[in-house]
Amino acid sequence: MNAIYLDCFAGISGNMLLGAFLQAGVPESYLKTELSKLSLADEFQLIVTKVNKNGIEALYVEVDLLQSCTKTVSLHHSHEHNDHNHSHHHEPIDGHLNRTMADIRRLIETSTLDLSVKKTSIFIFETLAQAEGKVHGKPADEVHFHEVGAIDSIVDIVGTAICLQYLQIEKIYVSKLNVGGGFVKCAHGLMPIPAPATAELLKNISFYGGTIEKELVTPTGAAVIKALADVDTTDLPDGFTYKMVAYGAGTWDLVIPNVLRMYIGNIEFANKESKKILIETNIDDLSPQIYEYVFEGLFKAGARDVWVTPIMMKKGRPAQMLSVLVDDTQAQACQDLIFRETSTIGLRIHEVERIEAKRILTNVLTCYGEISCKISYYGDAVSNISVEYEDCKRLALKQDVPLKLIQQEALQMAHALYSKRKEGN
Repeated sequence: MNAIYLDCFAGISGNMLLGAFLQAGVPESYLKTELSKLSLADEFQLIVTKVNKNGIEALYVEVDLLQSCTKTVSLHHSHEHNDHNHSHHHEPIDGHLNRTMADIRRLIETSTLDLSVKKTSIFIFETLAQAEGKVHGKPADEVHFHEVGAIDSIVDIVGTAICLQYLQIEKIYVSKLNVGGGFVKCAHGLMPIPAPATAELLKNISFYGGTIEKELVTPTGAAVIKALADVDTTDLPDGFTYKMVAYGAGTWDLVIPNVLRMYIGNIEFANKESKKILIETNIDDLSPQIYEYVFEGLFKAGARDVWVTPIMMKKGRPAQMLSVLVDDTQAQACQDLIFRETSTIGLRIHEVERIEAKRILTNVLTCYGEISCKISYYGDAVSNISVEYEDCKRLALKQDVPLKLIQQEALQMAHALYSKRKEGN
């Protein structure tokens, strides 16, 4: 599985990500061509330059607004792009560029970008808009241009999605974040670092402040991590080997190199052999209508799998054996729910070993629409390829075509995708 590890010792911002991706091998011409599909060509130009930060060569990416868009007033997002405070962060007086989150979603959806790029971009933007909306006390779709939709944020987020697709990155890991310290000047006045929206995005993400009184993690950078990264570990993950290191530059010259270091490589997942808990009980006096409700509750409580088996009990009574497979940490919640929602008066608890194939989740584009699929491996061989039933069902109902035709095409596309990746390796 292609993966990247982001070493954020000097923070992270949208343009630092783009700089690192370009140095990692995404062609500048390709990125510009794809960004032109947004129909914003008359509003900005992308400027890429080589810079040296404390002895480290990096690429610096600047989103420069064109002259037609600069007869304006300053915006809240002047703290974007890793502390640079460009004078070109503006909003036209006539309101032409005063986009809401709903406008940005429409801009992306109506573009000719690849469906997976659209999906990733909108997900990152929605993550950012939800945080900004909470800070400003408004619904995410009503968050305005100056809070989330500055042109450079659109370019950074969509550009990141384009680069991830080009490099076929399927997993993102991240170090503990250096957020900097002090205060940042926004349209609403001085704000403590991390800025309010950034602080909202960094919930459950490891970060630290240092002696550098600059904003090192911007809302855009935080949104990408919140939306896409695996934050369960801050160290290089087991099984990760990298073949390249790339650097994207921030604006400031600091006592440390103001760069984002990106490791690009592969992650190999060993087949998981983990201990699970199997909960069982025999029930002969529960209404069949209740089982669906119990199933839903058990899955919400963390069950990995739930099933019933028809059995015969003493005196020839037909019954059901309810079985629940669950991680040890969620076992108690499932036990409590079974006692609360069923008529059982006792449970059998077993510790079992479960061997899992490693899996890759990806999307395929069919003539009916985009469908999620899963490629499973055991050892070095593919053990199964499946497509998401709910996606196929949704498209079948929407387009009034047989469900089996959509499933068949999706499977063909998934097999073709696997073959292409295998050849690429």
